[in-house]
Amino acid sequence: MGCSPGDSECYEIEKPAHRVTLSKGFWVGQTEVTVGAYKRFAAATQRPMPSVPHFVRDWANDNLPIVNVSWFDAQAYCTWAGGRLLSEAEWEYAARGGSAGPRYGDIGEIAWYFANSGNQPHEIAQKRPNGFGLFDTLGNVWEWMNDWYNPEYYQHSPALDPAGPRRGKVRITRGGSWSDSARVVRVSYRGRALPGRWDYFNGIRCGM
Repeated sequence: MGCSPGDSECYEIEKPAHRVTLSKGFWVGQTEVTVGAYKRFAAATQRPMPSVPHFVRDWANDNLPIVNVSWFDAQAYCTWAGGRLLSEAEWEYAARGGSAGPRYGDIGEIAWYFANSGNQPHEIAQKRPNGFGLFDTLGNVWEWMNDWYNPEYYQHSPALDPAGPRRGKVRITRGGSWSDSARVVRVSYRGRALPGRWDYFNGIRCGM
């Protein structure tokens, strides 16, 4: 986990690379949560839909990833769907898809990012999946993690089932988005945001 072998673009918060064991199997959503799926959640729980972003009209495209969701929204959705948010360690294992490199393929073939997105997210599952059959683990929208963020966590992270710091002020996000540069859209990059924050870049992927 952490900075991939031979990756010269890593930031200090991605270091040191360290061996982690996940002792329990887990499921991961094959795609990011869609607008259509979130509509079902909102209707079932009588919650309002998020604010409509500038790149879609009235949430008309059900195949786009949902955005403008906070960590609390993401947690509530995954719980309603019978799952949970992933730990940072689980996400990185799943996102790598068996690859040890900074990406599981050529960035243009696997991710929507700043250079090819046209300044907006795209429908799910349009790019090549990783070795586990997961789409858009890199690019398109950031994905909320369950973990709190600490820039020094990797220096003392437990080797078995790391669950992140016990407390913090911001939560981890992973994967990068349609608006980010290639340096950010790498499997070891660690994003973070206030849990109550929502914006055009943050979405959801659930596990269980």
